[in-house]
Amino acid sequence: MPATDLEAREASAAAAGAAGKRAYVRRMFSDIAPRYDLLNRVLSMGVDRYWRRVAIARLAWERNPSGTFLDLCAGTLDVAAALIGQREFTGRVIGADFAEPMLRAGSAKLPRGEISPVVADALSLPVADASLAGAIVAFGIRNVADLDACLREVLRALQPSARFVILEFSTPRRSLVRAVYHAYFHHVLPFIGGLVSGHRTAYTYLPDSVKNFPETTVLAERMRAAGYADVQWRELTFGIAAVHVGTKKADGRW
Repeated sequence: MPATDLEAREASAAAAGAAGKRAYVRRMFSDIAPRYDLLNRVLSMGVDRYWRRVAIARLAWERNPSGTFLDLCAGTLDVAAALIGQREFTGRVIGADFAEPMLRAGSAKLPRGEISPVVADALSLPVADASLAGAIVAFGIRNVADLDACLREVLRALQPSARFVILEFSTPRRSLVRAVYHAYFHHVLPFIGGLVSGHRTAYTYLPDSVKNFPETTVLAERMRAAGYADVQWRELTFGIAAVHVGTKKADGRW
Protein backbone atom coordinates (compact mmCIF):
# COMPACT_ATOMS: atom_id res chain seq x y z
CA MET A 1 0.00 0.00 0.00
CA PRO A 2 1.52 3.37 -0.95
CA ALA A 3 2.33 5.88 1.75
CA THR A 4 -0.16 8.64 2.45
CA ASP A 5 0.85 12.23 1.82
CA LEU A 6 1.18 12.76 5.57
CA GLU A 7 3.44 9.72 6.00
CA ALA A 8 5.58 10.76 3.05
CA ARG A 9 5.95 14.29 4.43
CA GLU A 10 6.89 12.94 7.85
CA ALA A 11 9.61 10.70 6.36
CA SER A 12 10.95 13.53 4.21
CA ALA A 13 11.05 15.92 7.17
CA ALA A 14 12.84 13.35 9.32
CA ALA A 15 15.42 12.73 6.59
CA ALA A 16 16.05 16.48 6.44
CA GLY A 17 16.65 16.65 10.20
CA ALA A 18 13.36 18.10 11.41
CA ALA A 19 12.48 18.20 15.10
CA GLY A 20 10.53 14.95 14.91
CA LYS A 21 13.42 12.95 13.43
CA ARG A 22 14.29 11.08 16.63
CA ALA A 23 10.73 9.83 17.18
CA TYR A 24 10.25 8.86 13.53
CA VAL A 25 13.54 6.97 13.29
CA ARG A 26 12.95 5.08 16.51
CA ARG A 27 9.44 4.06 15.46
CA MET A 28 10.53 3.14 11.93
CA PHE A 29 13.39 0.87 12.97
CA SER A 30 11.21 -0.76 15.63
CA ASP A 31 8.66 -1.56 12.93
CA ILE A 32 11.09 -3.04 10.38
CA ALA A 33 13.27 -4.94 12.88
CA PRO A 34 11.89 -8.44 12.06
CA ARG A 35 12.94 -8.21 8.39
CA TYR A 36 15.87 -5.83 8.68
CA ASP A 37 18.67 -8.40 8.23
CA LEU A 38 16.96 -10.03 5.25
CA LEU A 39 16.47 -6.68 3.54
CA ASN A 40 20.08 -5.66 4.16
CA ARG A 41 21.34 -8.77 2.38
CA VAL A 42 18.89 -8.50 -0.50
CA LEU A 43 19.06 -4.75 -1.13
CA SER A 44 22.86 -4.53 -0.87
CA MET A 45 23.34 -7.80 -2.79
CA GLY A 46 25.51 -8.96 0.12
CA VAL A 47 28.17 -6.27 -0.31
CA ASP A 48 27.30 -4.78 3.10
CA ARG A 49 29.28 -7.62 4.70
CA TYR A 50 32.41 -6.53 2.83
CA TRP A 51 31.87 -2.92 3.89
CA ARG A 52 31.63 -3.97 7.54
CA ARG A 53 34.82 -6.01 7.30
CA VAL A 54 36.68 -2.96 5.97
CA ALA A 55 35.31 -0.77 8.75
CA ILE A 56 36.23 -3.25 11.49
CA ALA A 57 39.76 -3.51 10.08
CA ARG A 58 40.08 0.28 10.41
CA LEU A 59 39.13 0.11 14.09
CA ALA A 60 42.62 -1.22 14.94
CA TRP A 61 41.17 -3.34 17.75
CA GLU A 62 44.36 -5.44 17.72
CA ARG A 63 46.07 -2.71 19.74
CA ASN A 64 43.81 -3.54 22.69
CA PRO A 65 42.12 -6.90 21.99
CA SER A 66 40.81 -7.23 25.55
CA GLY A 67 39.31 -3.74 25.68
CA THR A 68 35.70 -2.55 25.67
CA PHE A 69 34.41 -1.37 22.29
CA LEU A 70 31.21 0.37 21.27
CA ASP A 71 28.96 -0.64 18.38
CA LEU A 72 26.91 2.55 18.06
CA CYS A 73 23.43 2.56 16.50
CA ALA A 74 24.00 -1.18 16.65
CA GLY A 75 20.70 -2.28 15.12
CA THR A 76 20.65 -6.07 14.85
CA LEU A 77 24.24 -6.28 16.07
CA ASP A 78 25.95 -7.32 12.82
CA VAL A 79 29.06 -5.29 13.61
CA ALA A 80 29.23 -6.54 17.17
CA ALA A 81 28.94 -10.14 15.99
CA ALA A 82 31.67 -9.63 13.40
CA LEU A 83 33.98 -7.97 15.92
CA ILE A 84 33.72 -10.64 18.59
CA GLY A 85 34.24 -13.23 15.87
CA GLN A 86 37.71 -11.87 15.11
CA ARG A 87 40.54 -14.23 15.99
CA GLU A 88 42.43 -13.01 19.06
CA PHE A 89 39.63 -10.65 20.11
CA THR A 90 38.97 -11.28 23.81
CA GLY A 91 37.26 -8.03 24.75
CA ARG A 92 33.69 -6.88 25.23
CA VAL A 93 31.35 -5.02 22.90
CA ILE A 94 28.60 -2.67 24.00
CA GLY A 95 25.86 -2.65 21.37
CA ALA A 96 23.92 0.59 21.83
CA ASP A 97 20.71 1.42 19.99
CA PHE A 98 17.61 3.34 21.01
CA ALA A 99 15.24 0.97 19.16
CA GLU A 100 14.96 -2.03 21.48
CA PRO A 101 13.22 -4.30 18.90
CA MET A 102 16.32 -4.04 16.69
CA LEU A 103 18.58 -5.26 19.50
CA ARG A 104 16.16 -8.08 20.29
CA ALA A 105 16.08 -9.12 16.63
CA GLY A 106 19.87 -9.49 16.64
CA SER A 107 20.44 -10.99 20.08
CA ALA A 108 20.20 -14.61 18.90
CA LYS A 109 23.32 -14.30 16.75
CA LEU A 110 25.63 -13.48 19.67
CA PRO A 111 27.44 -15.65 22.20
CA ARG A 112 26.53 -14.79 25.75
CA GLY A 113 28.84 -12.71 27.90
CA GLU A 114 30.84 -11.12 25.08
CA ILE A 115 28.38 -8.37 24.21
CA SER A 116 26.13 -6.12 26.20
CA PRO A 117 23.12 -4.85 24.22
CA VAL A 118 22.05 -1.52 25.71
CA VAL A 119 19.01 0.59 24.86
CA ALA A 120 20.61 4.02 24.67
CA ASP A 121 20.59 7.23 22.65
CA ALA A 122 23.74 8.08 20.69
CA LEU A 123 23.66 11.56 22.22
CA SER A 124 23.78 10.30 25.81
CA LEU A 125 25.81 7.12 26.15
CA PRO A 126 25.74 5.24 29.49
CA VAL A 127 29.52 4.88 29.63
CA ALA A 128 32.21 6.70 31.59
CA ASP A 129 34.65 9.21 30.16
CA ALA A 130 37.68 7.62 28.47
CA SER A 131 36.32 4.08 28.97
CA LEU A 132 36.21 2.77 25.40
CA ALA A 133 39.10 1.21 23.47
CA GLY A 134 37.31 2.11 20.25
CA ALA A 135 33.91 2.81 18.69
CA ILE A 136 32.29 2.04 15.37
CA VAL A 137 28.99 2.92 13.72
CA ALA A 138 27.71 1.30 10.52
CA PHE A 139 24.94 2.99 8.55
CA GLY A 140 23.48 4.63 11.63
CA ILE A 141 25.04 8.01 12.23
CA ARG A 142 22.95 9.76 9.57
CA ASN A 143 19.92 8.81 11.68
CA VAL A 144 20.99 10.66 14.83
CA ALA A 145 19.17 13.86 15.71
CA ASP A 146 22.36 15.91 16.14
CA LEU A 147 25.48 14.76 14.27
CA ASP A 148 27.94 17.13 15.96
CA ALA A 149 26.66 16.30 19.44
CA CYS A 150 27.01 12.60 18.62
CA LEU A 151 30.60 13.06 17.47
CA ARG A 152 31.45 14.87 20.71
CA GLU A 153 29.68 12.28 22.86
CA VAL A 154 31.64 9.40 21.33
CA LEU A 155 34.87 11.37 21.69
CA ARG A 156 34.14 11.88 25.38
CA ALA A 157 33.88 8.13 25.91
CA LEU A 158 37.01 7.16 23.97
CA GLN A 159 40.34 6.45 25.60
CA PRO A 160 43.33 8.53 24.43
CA SER A 161 44.50 7.37 20.96
CA ALA A 162 41.35 5.27 20.46
CA ARG A 163 39.55 5.38 17.12
CA PHE A 164 36.02 6.13 16.00
CA VAL A 165 35.11 4.49 12.68
CA ILE A 166 32.10 5.67 10.67
CA LEU A 167 30.75 3.52 7.84
CA GLU A 168 28.00 5.28 5.92
CA PHE A 169 26.38 5.56 2.52
CA SER A 170 27.63 8.31 0.24
CA THR A 171 26.90 9.61 -3.25
CA PRO A 172 29.18 8.34 -6.05
CA ARG A 173 31.24 11.01 -7.81
CA ARG A 174 31.34 9.40 -11.27
CA SER A 175 28.34 10.50 -13.33
CA LEU A 176 27.49 7.07 -14.79
CA VAL A 177 27.76 5.29 -11.44
CA ARG A 178 25.77 8.10 -9.80
CA ALA A 179 22.97 7.78 -12.37
CA VAL A 180 22.64 4.02 -11.83
CA TYR A 181 22.91 4.49 -8.07
CA HIS A 182 20.13 7.09 -8.01
CA ALA A 183 17.86 4.95 -10.19
CA TYR A 184 18.30 1.99 -7.83
CA PHE A 185 18.27 3.97 -4.59
CA HIS A 186 15.23 6.11 -5.38
CA HIS A 187 13.06 3.64 -7.30
CA VAL A 188 14.01 -0.04 -6.97
CA LEU A 189 15.05 0.02 -3.31
CA PRO A 190 11.92 1.81 -1.98
CA PHE A 191 9.66 -0.57 -3.92
CA ILE A 192 11.34 -3.79 -2.75
CA GLY A 193 11.97 -2.47 0.76
CA GLY A 194 8.38 -1.37 1.23
CA LEU A 195 7.03 -4.62 -0.18
CA VAL A 196 9.13 -6.90 2.03
CA SER A 197 9.16 -4.82 5.22
CA GLY A 198 5.54 -3.75 5.07
CA HIS A 199 6.62 -0.24 6.07
CA ARG A 200 5.41 2.41 3.66
CA THR A 201 8.11 5.05 4.21
CA ALA A 202 11.21 3.38 5.69
CA TYR A 203 12.85 2.80 2.34
CA THR A 204 12.00 6.22 0.98
CA TYR A 205 13.48 7.73 4.14
CA LEU A 206 16.75 5.87 3.45
CA PRO A 207 17.72 7.58 0.17
CA ASP A 208 16.44 10.93 1.42
CA SER A 209 18.53 10.66 4.58
CA VAL A 210 21.63 9.86 2.53
CA LYS A 211 20.95 12.87 0.30
CA ASN A 212 20.77 15.12 3.36
CA PHE A 213 23.85 13.67 5.07
CA PRO A 214 27.17 15.56 4.77
CA GLU A 215 29.30 14.41 1.85
CA THR A 216 32.62 12.76 2.59
CA THR A 217 34.88 15.82 2.82
CA VAL A 218 32.33 17.74 4.89
CA LEU A 219 31.93 14.84 7.33
CA ALA A 220 35.70 14.73 7.74
CA GLU A 221 35.71 18.46 8.57
CA ARG A 222 32.89 17.99 11.08
CA MET A 223 34.93 15.26 12.78
CA ARG A 224 37.95 17.56 13.00
CA ALA A 225 35.78 20.37 14.37
CA ALA A 226 34.46 18.01 17.05
CA GLY A 227 38.03 17.37 18.23
CA TYR A 228 39.18 14.26 16.37
CA ALA A 229 42.78 14.01 15.19
CA ASP A 230 44.23 12.24 12.15
CA VAL A 231 40.88 12.12 10.36
CA GLN A 232 40.99 9.98 7.22
CA TRP A 233 38.42 8.56 4.84
CA ARG A 234 38.14 6.34 1.77
CA GLU A 235 35.39 5.50 -0.68
CA LEU A 236 34.09 1.95 -1.06
CA THR A 237 32.49 0.29 -4.09
CA PHE A 238 32.66 3.22 -6.53
CA GLY A 239 31.69 5.69 -3.81
CA ILE A 240 28.41 4.04 -2.80
CA ALA A 241 29.71 3.95 0.77
CA ALA A 242 32.60 5.55 2.63
CA VAL A 243 34.52 4.78 5.80
CA HIS A 244 35.83 7.62 7.98
CA VAL A 245 38.29 7.25 10.86
CA GLY A 246 39.07 9.75 13.59
CA THR A 247 41.33 9.37 16.62
CA LYS A 248 41.13 10.86 20.08
CA LYS A 249 44.23 12.87 20.83
CA ALA A 250 46.93 11.02 22.74
CA ASP A 251 46.81 13.55 25.57
CA GLY A 252 43.09 12.87 26.01
CA ARG A 253 42.00 16.44 25.22
CA TRP A 254 38.58 16.89 23.62
